[in-house]
Amino acid sequence: MKRFARLPSPALVISCIALFVSLGGVSYGLATGAIDGREIKNNSVRNIDVKNRTLTGNDVGFDRLGGGAIKESTLGVVPFSGGVARSAVVSRAGAIVRERGGATALSTGPGRYAVTFPSDVRGCVYNATIGDEGVGGPGSGFISVASLLTNPNSVEVRTAAPGNNQPENRSFHLIVTC
Repeated sequence: MKRFARLPSPALVISCIALFVSLGGVSYGLATGAIDGREIKNNSVRNIDVKNRTLTGNDVGFDRLGGGAIKESTLGVVPFSGGVARSAVVSRAGAIVRERGGATALSTGPGRYAVTFPSDVRGCVYNATIGDEGVGGPGSGFISVASLLTNPNSVEVRTAAPGNNQPENRSFHLIVTC
């Protein structure tokens, strides 16, 4: 008896190759870790697809996370900076008009004032400006500040007239930043 050895048709060969590639290609990519950003469709990775605490700032592009992602209702109160917790507005008579940080003031002579705080301010920065204590104009004149040698909690403020730099009582604003 004679057997027929029939060769497969070209269509069968091509379909078998296509089946092999389609089944083997995906498993090859998963097994070797060869899937990268080129194979991932845009906007297809969601929050649930990423394990918590696995992304760092280096993994996210610059300016990619916006303020829209922040829920303002979950934010707490922002504390006042400890650096500018000391300030005072002093009248020309040496009286405190308003203050922050427990300041007291005293006129020690023409155009000379001592502004005292409850703690040591020698390591701080002093910023003072001539200014009206109310709603008047900004004022003019000269002003200088320094640590008061006799008290580490005090700032010495000197004010002078705008034209001749002679000591003159002027109202001023003082900020002590530590």
